[in-house]
Amino acid sequence: MAIQNLPSTDDLSSSDSVALFSALLGNDARATLGVLLAWLQAQITDAGGFLTQYAAPLTGGNVLIAPATAGSSTYLILTPAGTLATLTVTLPAKATCVDGQEVLVSCTQILTALTVAPNGAAAANGAPTSLAANGFFRMRYDGVIGTWYRIG
Repeated sequence: MAIQNLPSTDDLSSSDSVALFSALLGNDARATLGVLLAWLQAQITDAGGFLTQYAAPLTGGNVLIAPATAGSSTYLILTPAGTLATLTVTLPAKATCVDGQEVLVSCTQILTALTVAPNGAAAANGAPTSLAANGFFRMRYDGVIGTWYRIG
């Protein structure tokens, strides 16, 4: 049946299916709108499209930046109760990173000794080793080199 002969609807749900050609299968296939949406979110980069993650860490803790969708940029807001002697912020796993992905981290309190862990990437170049109260930093992933670079 030709697509123009199918009934149309304006009432969509994430479990509805769409037809497509799958290069992986080498054949026609279907995917749910939910799967299509997740794929599109991973592909589209919007300079202001950071998804926010919150954490209230304790001294000696580790905060893993975990994007809601693999490859999406994340804004991490740290709100510890007071000054922290040590904290590790672990960047997204290299296997899930995409070229140009960014993380923006801000903290309301002093971080005396900060470690930014690259999580499989070659390095986290220029990552800060401490933060003042209300300080922040921004890192961008370079997919060619497989390295995070501080850009702000």
